[in-house]
Amino acid sequence: MSAPKKIKSALVSVFYKDGLDEILQKLHREGVAFYSTGGTQTFIESLGLPCRSVESLTGYPSILGGRVKTLHPKVFGGILNRRDNAGDQAQIKEYEIPEIDLVIVDLYPFQETVSSHASEEEIIEKIDIGGISLIRAAAKNFNDVIIVASKTQYSALHQLLSEKGAVSEWEDRKWFAKEAFAVSSGYDTAIFNYFDGGEGSHFRQACDEAKSLRYGENPHQKGIFYGNFNAQFTQLQGKEISYNNLLDIHAAIDLIAEFDELTFAVLKHNNACGIASRPTVKEAWEAALAGDPVSAFGGVLICNAAIDAAAAEEIHKIFFEVIIAPAYDAEALAILQQKKNRIILIQKDKSQYPLQFRSLLNGILVQDKDLSIQTLADLKSVTIHTPSAAEAEDLLFANKLVKNTKSNAIVLARNKQLCASGVGQTSRVDALKQAIEKARTFGFDLHGAVMASDAFFPFPDCVEIAHEAGITAVVQPGGSIKDDLSIEYCNKNNVAMVMTGIRHFKH
Repeated sequence: MSAPKKIKSALVSVFYKDGLDEILQKLHREGVAFYSTGGTQTFIESLGLPCRSVESLTGYPSILGGRVKTLHPKVFGGILNRRDNAGDQAQIKEYEIPEIDLVIVDLYPFQETVSSHASEEEIIEKIDIGGISLIRAAAKNFNDVIIVASKTQYSALHQLLSEKGAVSEWEDRKWFAKEAFAVSSGYDTAIFNYFDGGEGSHFRQACDEAKSLRYGENPHQKGIFYGNFNAQFTQLQGKEISYNNLLDIHAAIDLIAEFDELTFAVLKHNNACGIASRPTVKEAWEAALAGDPVSAFGGVLICNAAIDAAAAEEIHKIFFEVIIAPAYDAEALAILQQKKNRIILIQKDKSQYPLQFRSLLNGILVQDKDLSIQTLADLKSVTIHTPSAAEAEDLLFANKLVKNTKSNAIVLARNKQLCASGVGQTSRVDALKQAIEKARTFGFDLHGAVMASDAFFPFPDCVEIAHEAGITAVVQPGGSIKDDLSIEYCNKNNVAMVMTGIRHFKH
């Protein structure tokens, strides 16, 4: 490790100048000399601080419409020279290259330009060349140079200057270098993904926000969440959100996104144990809880309408980990906040990322997110008996739910309420039997209920068992070479069956 380094000179060339003025004033008071270009030089001089132009250092003006400003040996030699290398020192003396000890630079807003739906010409011009080169050069030579590669690092530099003056330790410089390479790699990832255009020729993803969790799925596992949770939610109170909480929250918002009418759901281990659509939040909560009041203990609750006091009074009676809603009445919030560890979230952003990633073996699986939602027009009747209007609504309700349930999955529903589901079974028959047994345990009469399956029935056994339990209508994707056997059974027993043509496996 090298000794502490004094900052004597700084190259400053930034797109974002907010928050930079106080840093520049601190550096000036420490006797640091500035080099800069264009608008940044004008900004520095507007603060009453002396600044030498890069053009006067290199002997070249900014050329090619600003594409070439800092790409010159007198700039990069000043950054990359090794202070403890006699050969480097002899060369910078020979060519009159001044040392540069601090580089403050950021990058053209490429991602923001892409998001603005700008023309390709405008987007290409926002691919930074000089900035990214300065970042890599200064980060490589962190033994001698500090690199500040983003406005997000201004506060760290300000703290360093406040605590140590214009002096840095090796650990300081290496930390800034690590952050700089995160910036440069993320920037290159965004550029690649723009050029790739969703083709998936290579896997490149980057995320700047990282939050260490107490642990992973189990206490002996390390867990980190990469993402901006606060952009999607506001946490009003409660304990620190855990790895398992995040999995359940994700499953909850995926599920509730399927429903336009007022709906309340209760989830446990990523699956709904209760869900219902009703005219009021209180009614929806009570119907959802009835689906499985045992599993609801310690669950994650979600509603797509504001929680009012009447509903909060009932919700408050059970123990739960998390509640999510678009808003809470003041009185309702006061009720729910009586238990301080409850995690109370407002969902702000309902947008869904279109891709899913999963690490496995020595690689990564990528797929499009299952955003297919079936409507009445997608229900193809394949039996003599067709569903009634009420049954059709229940079939759509159940199909949305089975889509968001671990395979093999069967869902039984009636009157837009989950009666029971069979979850994650190796056999579809087992999933159905599990659902029937659970529905009966909690007092549901299945006569007139409907059944949804996430995949086709390879044999007619499931429709036989369902009919014997009282099921009168079935929705499934179809596609089995033995579909006719299930259809024949339904026709003989006055059961309505519709097919969607869309399978919803979830593993």
